[in-house]
Amino acid sequence: MPTERLYYTDAYCSRFTATVVDASDGGTRVYLDRSAFYPTSGGQPFDLGTLGGVAVRDVVDEDDRVAHLLAAPLAPGTAVEGEVDWARRFDLMQQHTAQHLLSAIFADRYGWPTVSVHFGDESATLDLDVGQVDAAVLREAERQANAVVTENRPVVVSFEDAATATGLRKASERTGVLRIVSITGLDRSACGGTHVRHTGEIGVILLRKVERVKKQVRIEFLAGGRAVRRARQDQELLATLAAAFSAGADEVPALVEGQRAQLKEAEALRRALVEQLAGYRLRDLHAGAAPDAGGVRRIRYAAQPGDDLRALGQAATQLAGTVFLATSEAPPTILLATSADSGVDAGAVLKAALSAAGGRGGGSPRLAQGTVPDAAALAAVRAQVEGS
Repeated sequence: MPTERLYYTDAYCSRFTATVVDASDGGTRVYLDRSAFYPTSGGQPFDLGTLGGVAVRDVVDEDDRVAHLLAAPLAPGTAVEGEVDWARRFDLMQQHTAQHLLSAIFADRYGWPTVSVHFGDESATLDLDVGQVDAAVLREAERQANAVVTENRPVVVSFEDAATATGLRKASERTGVLRIVSITGLDRSACGGTHVRHTGEIGVILLRKVERVKKQVRIEFLAGGRAVRRARQDQELLATLAAAFSAGADEVPALVEGQRAQLKEAEALRRALVEQLAGYRLRDLHAGAAPDAGGVRRIRYAAQPGDDLRALGQAATQLAGTVFLATSEAPPTILLATSADSGVDAGAVLKAALSAAGGRGGGSPRLAQGTVPDAAALAAVRAQVEGS
């Protein structure tokens, strides 16, 4: 028996009575003769609520029937009162109608059709068939969208034959009767979702993050209560930053940029000092190591807290006749650095040793580094490198 979908004609219906006509999965998957619960479809999430006081956990579209997945079983023949979580339903109505409005603006005024949409619990996104969107264009599109909101245009649901329906923003592949949602003077789209009655009910529309997805652009947007909550969170964050700087909110971007520049300079200075210190330490270690018969000094080093092994290794490559082997216990790490005249290919030697011990890593002929699973493997790698 097909389910009469009450939301098709009245998205504002949040309470209704119905009869359980079928059930499966021990009575926790039930089918009603009529339902106001929206199943996941077209990117819009399912409704939540209760049936006969039992929590509805999911709603699934099964062609001509709607399945309600419940927290407890209901028996066929049971008369129930359904209650849709109205706060969730209305929030999704705001987001969905906002998406239709935005898609129409991007298509009609900029020539960018919407490829796909997604409605999440915190935000919604639409993917546009365009390579990039300029920030100024985004601001203008947002302004235009909010202008349509304040005009409070009617949003009308109609049912028309697919063969004769005209003026649709996107052609429908369906046959028979189409459910069409129209924003007066702006958009006509075949859609089975829930929508507000007037654009004014959408509330403010806020366009946020823009990112490239393959060859398309994904725009994150929020409407109504979501937009207000996000704007409040942003304001509180900005106020916190301003207080930390003892400055006005408008001054925060310049102050943050100034601190970034200072941090970059400080990091460059720190890096130069680390490399300078590594050079001093390697020269001391080099001087204290006796050369072998070939004139090569082999330095074995156990890392200390705070050591920058890579900086030490780089310093070792600059000293004549040097093979520098450093290890660290936590995590088990080994580094091999060699001078050009040492006759040792650091990358080849270390890679072979790591492979034999189940480790990972590698590098260039002058500097190589890797990790191993445990201390025993580290000892095995060290022994093999030392014997090379």
